[in-house]
Amino acid sequence: MAGQQFQYDDSGNTFFYFLTSFVGLIVIPATYYLWPRDQNAEQLRLKSLRRVHGRCLWYRLRLMKSQQSIIPTLKKVALLFGWAVFLLLAYKVSKLDRDYQEYNPYEVLNLEPGAKVQAIKKQYHLLSLKYHPDKGGDDVMFMRIAKAYAALTNEQSRQNWELYGNPDGPGATSFGIALPAWIVDQKNSMLVLLVYGLAFMVILPVVVGTWWYRSIRYSGDQILISTTQLFMHFIYKTPNMNMKRLTMVLTAACEFDPRSNKEATIRPTDNVEVPQLIRELGNINVKKKEPPFCYPYSFKARVLVLSHLARMEVSEDLEEDQRFVVRKSPALLQEMINVGCQLTMMANSRGGFPAPRLVTIENCMKLTQMIVQGLQETKSPLLQLPHFEEEHLRYCISKKYKVRTLQDLVSLKDSDRRSMLRFLGEEKYDEVMAVLGSFPHITMGIKLQVLDDEDSSNITAGSIVTVTVTLNRKRMAVSISFDTNKAKTKVWQSKNKGAKKTAKSKKKKLTKKKALPAPVKSKQANGNVAGNVKDDEASDKGSESDEGETNKDSPSERDEESDKQSDTEVDEGGGGDDEEEWEALQQSIQRRERALLETKSKVTHPVYSLYFPEEKQEWWWLYIADRRDQTLVSMPYHVCTLRDSEELEVHEAKAMLDNHPQWDIPDTEEEDEEQEDSDGIEESDDEDEDND
Repeated sequence: MAGQQFQYDDSGNTFFYFLTSFVGLIVIPATYYLWPRDQNAEQLRLKSLRRVHGRCLWYRLRLMKSQQSIIPTLKKVALLFGWAVFLLLAYKVSKLDRDYQEYNPYEVLNLEPGAKVQAIKKQYHLLSLKYHPDKGGDDVMFMRIAKAYAALTNEQSRQNWELYGNPDGPGATSFGIALPAWIVDQKNSMLVLLVYGLAFMVILPVVVGTWWYRSIRYSGDQILISTTQLFMHFIYKTPNMNMKRLTMVLTAACEFDPRSNKEATIRPTDNVEVPQLIRELGNINVKKKEPPFCYPYSFKARVLVLSHLARMEVSEDLEEDQRFVVRKSPALLQEMINVGCQLTMMANSRGGFPAPRLVTIENCMKLTQMIVQGLQETKSPLLQLPHFEEEHLRYCISKKYKVRTLQDLVSLKDSDRRSMLRFLGEEKYDEVMAVLGSFPHITMGIKLQVLDDEDSSNITAGSIVTVTVTLNRKRMAVSISFDTNKAKTKVWQSKNKGAKKTAKSKKKKLTKKKALPAPVKSKQANGNVAGNVKDDEASDKGSESDEGETNKDSPSERDEESDKQSDTEVDEGGGGDDEEEWEALQQSIQRRERALLETKSKVTHPVYSLYFPEEKQEWWWLYIADRRDQTLVSMPYHVCTLRDSEELEVHEAKAMLDNHPQWDIPDTEEEDEEQEDSDGIEESDDEDEDND
């Protein structure tokens, strides 16, 4: 029976095969992922944004970085060196002799396969005369010729060759190890053992331990776990958090503590410069002794954020620290919103503590907008525009124009707008209009359905309502062109207003298990989120947006619009075709399945932000809220992929109360029997009164 033999590579040939494969596995993927993208394309993109974003801080920093950075060049040099090594090894391998070849006696005798016995004997006789050792020939070559002749003429040898590829029968199977023989040489055993011990007992544990220690400190959004715990503690402690308190909690994040984050720094000059900024800012709770608000890092971060909102000039050292704090703030505020949502769900399901108030969540969103735009809460949103200063606002808020928001400015006629902005030259005016035209204008289309019901538009208590919302984004320039010939019609006064409030009035979903203490599960709504839309980049594009303004309507107006919209939807839904509804349902399910598999880019549209240090994309929050109870009904959905149009899903977060007015039904035997036989209770007119 054939044995097995393992042998190391004495010649070094097979080691080159291994080394070539190893280098190729590294160089090819590294080139795909690390090769610098076309710099010309980035320069062209920046050039196209210059007219609108040329004055933005992030734009100027990006231009300076692209001119000074040598990282792309170093990447190219390293990758080209790797490819040179790979090609050199491939050339070396191509020149290696083939050590292992299939044995073929016909090739040894220089005969065609299938030659006759007479031809074999004749050729053997000729080659024997030439290579016989007694005739001065090659001994090794003669042995090969004799072996080949025996393989073709001897029956046993021929059978062994056909079965095993060797006239002598089965031999030992040889396996080559693609490592040089000196590795297992006795002389080098200690050196090899030392290298193995250093690699597997020192370097590998250190690398894995360092990675594990760093990874467990951060959440999935790269926020320190200690920061998340701090946010949860203070939101739990203060459910109703005003803007001043919120700023203090934000700047107490561990990301700004040098002990937790090496990027954060405390400089010796802070003892002089920070108190000077405090005197200019005024009251910022200097005497607050509550930890961690009284810690130096939190105090400094708070001063830097407030000076950024006040658009104050700081020294170069503090400016670098301020940019770091400002860059981190939007992600930290988003984490704070997530914490508030988690506490809301816990309070609704378990009880025992109050859920965070709606004003706390919305203040987080508003503070994000303020930080991105570098504006205080009380300042005019018109200061987001270039060339606008405090002294220019008196032209806008005069009795003739009464322009206080960007929407008011958009709704003016061209002649009135130019007359009001007479303090701007032609070039500055064109720049202001270009910036204003780049701002987003969001419209919402809302559709309410009860799936698997005969009348999908008939919403009753206990129904699982599917809310489908379509968000459409357009540039404000479209609104400007349309509103020039109109009276001062507000941009946000759209027909979708009533539909949005209808979604809020239909947010309650009841089941017969109302008396059980089990938590009410959140239910998906197939499609987009109905409710409030807030932009997390601009205070006027978010809190002053078309959807944000509708929240200022009175409760009576919202109820009337909800009644009208719901009645209209019921009338239209009654005449719908069942087949069309079924097809629409199937299409909705298919779209949702495709959305789960599709990965969309979070690069949407750059935000115009004069004082934000890095490029910010337009992202939005979408949610349903109960403003009477000041609570969330759905979790705020962070829309990060809205370019032109998008559909989203909303999940209910508010639990149904047992003593809800919808359950106040007269105790009559007839109605009790109907209630026991039905799966739910018909919705009463009181629902709209309960939900504003």
